[in-house]
Formats: sequence, structure tokens, C-alpha cells
Amino acid sequence: MQYSKDLIINALRTVNDPDLHKDLVTLNMIEDVTVNGDTISFKVVLTTPACPLKNKIKQDCIDAVLKVYPAAEVSIEMTSRVSTRRAANQQMLKGVKNIIAIASGKGGVGKSTVAANLAVALGLTGAKVGLVDADIYGPSVPLMFGEVASKPSAIEKDGKALVVPIEKFGIKILSIGFFVDPEKALVWRGPMASNALTQLFTEADWGELDYLILDMPPGTGDIHLTIVQNLSVTGVAIVTTPQEVALADARKAIGMFSQENINVPILGLIENMSWFTPEELPDNKYYIFGQEGGRKLAEEYNIPLLGQIPLVQGIRESGDNGRPIAMQDNSPVADAFRILAETTAQQIAIRNVTLEPTKPVQMTH
Repeated sequence: MQYSKDLIINALRTVNDPDLHKDLVTLNMIEDVTVNGDTISFKVVLTTPACPLKNKIKQDCIDAVLKVYPAAEVSIEMTSRVSTRRAANQQMLKGVKNIIAIASGKGGVGKSTVAANLAVALGLTGAKVGLVDADIYGPSVPLMFGEVASKPSAIEKDGKALVVPIEKFGIKILSIGFFVDPEKALVWRGPMASNALTQLFTEADWGELDYLILDMPPGTGDIHLTIVQNLSVTGVAIVTTPQEVALADARKAIGMFSQENINVPILGLIENMSWFTPEELPDNKYYIFGQEGGRKLAEEYNIPLLGQIPLVQGIRESGDNGRPIAMQDNSPVADAFRILAETTAQQIAIRNVTLEPTKPVQMTH
């Protein structure tokens, strides 16, 4: 039987991306349609390798083609090309497709742990990922990646000396902690800290990245303004715990990024320490910080709840040992971070289709 490529492509027009609500052909997600005997082959190019719906999309494509050619054998290569809507004229970090700020209204909610494990979980999907420890006064990324004693090297490119990020577990990482004495406190005024942070972007060789994760300092202050003034930030994820005092500060963080003169898209809320599970009782959940506070806050602001991360001893141990728990196989917590990576990547893809590029903030006073 002679198969028609045009009929195959028309059949695939009936398959919609569940998130973007447009058909795959219109979204340019179908490539390289070929026919060899009874075998119909093509590529489906997803907007992220972390797509949580890839199996559904693949099956929908197979079903659509078989409706037209029931006797055909359908061979699909599922691949990805991470989408971006960073401003085209952005000079800083040109090779980075998406910059994601991980923020919190207060300290102590596990923001750095979430940022480190989110970076690792995204990297495990095949994405190219970087992590900047922007928590200038409390850098913890070197410890979490087991690189406390490491010092980045430097190269010369286009006549300029550039720092080479340290690569660990497939993630490119930079932190002010690599350049200062870990035993001494940083006593810097705001402008000094802001200048040091800016150098991690302007004087480093980040290369091509799908996602650059920024572990922001807690609160709302100079560092946050420096970031949004200098970078076209794709979006921000807010970390909170379920307790009311944390939720109150999370509201402030949401309010800051939502201000008209800042206007960085809120990708969603991450609820950390959602419940406590003892190692010896893995099926038990104890809601020691309250229950569903993050979900209720997400519903209040009509933003996605990106994930709920339990409080278990292994998270602390893995962070102290320099091997993020997202690296573990067959771990419920690693699964939680895998889901977080998928939902975060999903919201980034939706943001890139539905919203204009984020512009660096122009502060007038």
C-alpha cells in the first residue's frame, strides 16, 4: 500500500499538546516524516526533555496515524528542543535559554536544598543545566555538591579572562563560596555583594544551557533587584513550608516579583517539608508544620503548586555528604524531585508560548 506523507501529517494535526492546546504540526513539533515499506517514521520534538506527558503524546500520535493506516508500523523518535523566550537583545548569558530564580520570603524553608535537587533532577532528564549560588551571605551549594575545597579554573576567550564553572553530576555550578574563606563571614555592603554576584554571570564561561537555576537569598532586597535589573529572568518559583509564618513571607515574595515595575512571571509554588516521614516508617506521614498550606496559597494566587517535598532524614544526610538526594534510585524523595523537575519544565514551556519575553527591570528610583 502506498502511504501519503500529506495524509500522515494531516492525521498528526489532530494531536494536541495537552499543555499548549495546539496541534503538534502547528507547533512545529513533527519532523522528518519518512515511509519505508509499511513503516512510518517521524520525530516528535518536545519543548523539554523533562516533559511529563511524553508517553501520552507518543501514544496519541500512534493512534492518530493508525486511524488513517491501520496496517502500518509506527516508529517515533521522541526528542526535545528546549524552548526559550529570553529577550533577543539580551547581552548577558546569551547561550542560556531559561533563567529560573528559586526564591523564598524567609530563610529556613530549604530553598537551597530545593534549588540543588531541582537542578540535578532536570539534568537527569538530559537537559543542560547550570546552578548559581546567588545566596551571597550564606553560600551552601559547594557543601551540597561536595566541592567545598574546590577552586574554579579560568580560561581566556576573546581576550577576556573567564571563570570556568565547576561541573558535578553533570551540573555546572558557581558560588561565591568558591572564592572566599568558608570559615569567615562575609561583611559586605549591598553594592559589594551585588557586584560580586554580577561577576558570576559576566565573567564566567557558562556556554550553552537549557536551564540556569538561581538559588536566591531569602527575603526581598538588593540581590533580587540586581538579578532582575541585569537578567531577563524566565520565571521564579517560590519555596515555602506549610506553616503560616512561612506562608506569610511567601506572599511577600510573590508580591515583589508581581510588582508592575518588576513583573517576573511566577512559575508556581514549591511546598517543602510538607510532611515528616521517619526512615523506619516509610508509609507514615506526620504534618508537623501544618497540612496543605502551600496548596491553599497556590489556589489563593491562582498559581500552580509545582511540588510537595517531604521532610526525611536522607535529604539532610545527602546534602551534608555532597550528593543531592535527587541522584538516588528508587527513592520516594528522588521521585518527588523528579516530579518537581517535570512540572517546573512544563510551566516554563507554557510560559514561553503564552507570555512575552521578560525584560530586564529599569529602576527609576
